[in-house]
Amino acid sequence: MPHMLPALTPGRLSLADVLPSCLAALEGTDNPLELPAVDRVLVIVVDGLGHAQLRAAAGHARYLAPLAAASIDSVFPTTTASALSTLATGTRPGRHGLVGYTALDAAHDRVVNQLTGWDDEMRPEVWQRQPTVWEAARAEGITVSAVGPAKYVASGFTRAVLRGADYHAAGAIVSRLQMARTLLAASPRALVYLYVPELDAIGHAKGVESAAWTDALEDLDRELREAVPGLPTSTGVLITADHGQITVPPHGHVLFDLDPELIDGVRHVGGEPRCLHLYFEPGLSPADRERIKQAWIAAESSRAWIADRDEVIESGWMGPVDAEVAPRIGDLVIAARKRVAYYDSRADPRARGMVGQHGSLTAEELRVPLIRLGAFRSA
Repeated sequence: MPHMLPALTPGRLSLADVLPSCLAALEGTDNPLELPAVDRVLVIVVDGLGHAQLRAAAGHARYLAPLAAASIDSVFPTTTASALSTLATGTRPGRHGLVGYTALDAAHDRVVNQLTGWDDEMRPEVWQRQPTVWEAARAEGITVSAVGPAKYVASGFTRAVLRGADYHAAGAIVSRLQMARTLLAASPRALVYLYVPELDAIGHAKGVESAAWTDALEDLDRELREAVPGLPTSTGVLITADHGQITVPPHGHVLFDLDPELIDGVRHVGGEPRCLHLYFEPGLSPADRERIKQAWIAAESSRAWIADRDEVIESGWMGPVDAEVAPRIGDLVIAARKRVAYYDSRADPRARGMVGQHGSLTAEELRVPLIRLGAFRSA
């Protein structure tokens, strides 16, 4: 069975194209998404709303689903830290450096959560290595704003990916949409980002087929249907997502540490259950590295892509990989192909309560909608 990562689809648009295209539209220049010139742009990211999930729940999204014929790619891995960093910078993880949900901080011999683990030893302004499109837009005299829940106002991840944007906190989705409308109306040239995390949280807890998830989708669909027509003229709107989700049943949980051959020589485990990054003990011989890789291939190649760091870089899924970023990628990466999730039974067992999951390269996780509204609707 194949174990290296699948080939990239030539010519596919991705999250890396979204904000550069929006900035170009504000400047009246050509862009990858072929967006027309506008005075204001609203970008709405619905965390966890994959293209497949939206189409499957079309009856609960009668406003959005008919507009969601097109999809674009997220990034690899399909996780929020990597994807939103790509959106913000227009670069892939090999450049911005957020290569997974958790990743190795080699200088301090630790694995760090890329959403919540920021501290003085992993400073957001340094660890996320690329300038943002928000900063570029501000330099052009464009008013740049981000709208999201209050709990993210001062987070390290916000400092990593939203630098250059003024953060405005608002509670319910309807309040965030009202805030976005106010910000757009207040400036003759504006770029506003609005973040919707609710569906992702419900999907993780209950699954994307659950009544709670479809109820939340219905609420979002209704709020957007009512809010978008009230936006200022010459405002282009894009709605997209950072990744999709799939449901992994409990019988799909693989406790990989119970097989000694799969962990003998592994010092740290990073990534997430659908995309493990395994970091080997320093000084492990090439023969032992190959032994671990072959053990994983023998055990899991029927339901996962298995690639060493060099193969991940060669695949191009992380884009060009800078020398400083390469050590953050696992010595061995295990990306699920089937409905399985890889868990370490030595870790907190509460993590295995997650229903909806993402991180790998299946179409359900990778493809996200790109919905064009307002002045972008005919683009």
